[in-house]
Amino acid sequence: MAADDRVSVAVVGAGPSGVGLVERIAANAPELFTGHLTVHLIDPHPPGAGRVWRYEQSPLLWMNSMPEDVTMFLDGSVRCAGPVRPGPTLAEWAAGIRAAGGEGVPEDLRAEFAEAAPTRFPTRRLQSAYLDWFFRGVLADLPPSVEVVVHEDTAVDVTGDPGGPQSVRLAERAEPLVVDMVVLAIGHLDVDPSPAQQALAEYAREHDLRYVPPAYTSDIDLSALQPGEDVLVRGFGLAFVDLMVLLTEGRGGRYETEGGTLVYHPSGKEPHLHIGSRRGVPYRAKPEYRLRAPFAALPRFFDNAAIAELTARPEPLDFRRDLWPLMAKDIGWAYYTELFTAHPERTRLPFPDFEAAYAAAEWNSPELRALVEAAVPAPEDRFDPDGLDKPLAGLTFPDRGAFTEHLHSHITTDLARRANPGFSADMGAFLGLLVSFGQLSRVVASGRLTPDAQIDDVDGWWFGFFSYFASGPPGPRLRQLLALSRAGVVSFVGPDMWVRPEGGRFVAGSPAVPGRQVGTALVEARLPAPSVRRATDPLIAALRDRGELVEEVLTGGRSTGRITIRSVGDLVDATGTTNPRRIAMGPHTSIRAAGAFSRPHTNAPGFRRTDAVARAVLQRLNPTTP
Repeated sequence: MAADDRVSVAVVGAGPSGVGLVERIAANAPELFTGHLTVHLIDPHPPGAGRVWRYEQSPLLWMNSMPEDVTMFLDGSVRCAGPVRPGPTLAEWAAGIRAAGGEGVPEDLRAEFAEAAPTRFPTRRLQSAYLDWFFRGVLADLPPSVEVVVHEDTAVDVTGDPGGPQSVRLAERAEPLVVDMVVLAIGHLDVDPSPAQQALAEYAREHDLRYVPPAYTSDIDLSALQPGEDVLVRGFGLAFVDLMVLLTEGRGGRYETEGGTLVYHPSGKEPHLHIGSRRGVPYRAKPEYRLRAPFAALPRFFDNAAIAELTARPEPLDFRRDLWPLMAKDIGWAYYTELFTAHPERTRLPFPDFEAAYAAAEWNSPELRALVEAAVPAPEDRFDPDGLDKPLAGLTFPDRGAFTEHLHSHITTDLARRANPGFSADMGAFLGLLVSFGQLSRVVASGRLTPDAQIDDVDGWWFGFFSYFASGPPGPRLRQLLALSRAGVVSFVGPDMWVRPEGGRFVAGSPAVPGRQVGTALVEARLPAPSVRRATDPLIAALRDRGELVEEVLTGGRSTGRITIRSVGDLVDATGTTNPRRIAMGPHTSIRAAGAFSRPHTNAPGFRRTDAVARAVLQRLNPTTP
């Protein structure tokens, strides 16, 4: 450490994670730090918003959450060692700005501020303004012992011994920044295409086609997709929704309500999108209601005692056998608590009787199925995660028209359910998923899962199901999808979509739907999977190439693609040694995290993790620490 008690840390990444870390450093400094700390915040994009939430993006793009469900501030529910400094949710902040007359609001956001409501999905630019305000507030509230220096630049390398200063080289700065610690808060990793994607790209070049590999949608140049061109789209989640918006409204199309039905009027500049995926259906719409009864006391079955018992077992853990039954039972308990409490007229047993029998039965056992059938007469009122996950399982269709009609019905039913507070039990399950997510992270961190359970079940199925059920698009987006289908701008391929190059074109189909779709373009509508080996970020690549940062490889040689970290987030090098001077945090590290904003009053794992990292930084840098 410096002799004058002045130390420094570089935080690479100034998006929500990076500025959230700065807030936690500032909050914990009075307790843990006795010197002077300089925080160098490094990002070529604006601090607060960062790359994903930058203001300079299409005003047509929305958030995927309602304003009342988004916050950058800890509240009393967060169980962490650091102090809680509460503040407004996005909804509360917007209401305060509106009440104050909108002073300081960008001109092109005034109309949105005037109409903002806690349950009205906002644009990403409104969230960008909130994040900018949050960051400016963090700077205003810094204790005297902490200062923040912003570098609108790209970190391209870090060198230095584990026991000494770290030199951070920036793309636009001649001299490196010399700091005492480095924290990587860089979010999702951009990667080079996989070998299979490279082959598709080469095929496209050879045949004058267009191929778009997985990427963050708003960063993609879509100008090569021509009006009227048949474009195959592989992916039916949130990346697809952004793609849909940018290629329709973004090209001058417009929606109008005619006779109670949303109608799309094309501009003539849209391509024709043929969409498919493994499920063959879009993500479930976000619920438009709140719970109508107190939330179930969770965790109950997948609780701390159960986790302690599981992680103490001598044999490796299997997700489906050991974890999912407890998780599903907790999620189901949250669902049925809301159903029995808020909608007792749709149940046949006294709730205490149901509770006792439910607690005694194993998940998915004949006893539990019989209990639910007896207590909940309507099938649509029963919690069925398998049916939710695979709504088209076992179905085949005589032609594409029949499949389109079925998919329209599926989407319409989902929209009606997610807008009807009579189905508020779905919100119970939604919140139960959030609790299980946090509990599962503790089991993952224990290292007790088999490699297959870790990669195929947790990183694969669980994250996919969580996103599909709990992180779907706003309902209006699915109404727009139906309008686009009726207008002939989009069509649907089917479940278990396959794509192959054939005859100088891209060809797609589904085993459940007769016929094939032929296109001159193929878009992979999803974010790339984690891959340290193929990461294009210059800092990650430099550390990787020297063996100072490695991809997580599990027993048996299976790789997760994630950055290997231990303890609070220390980087691990190729020799298996941790570096206490370098910490990484975020969704592409081996300590899994949801790539979403923390929800208020949920003891959000993201807040707990950020607080722990901040405290580790301060304790390691404190000049008086032995």
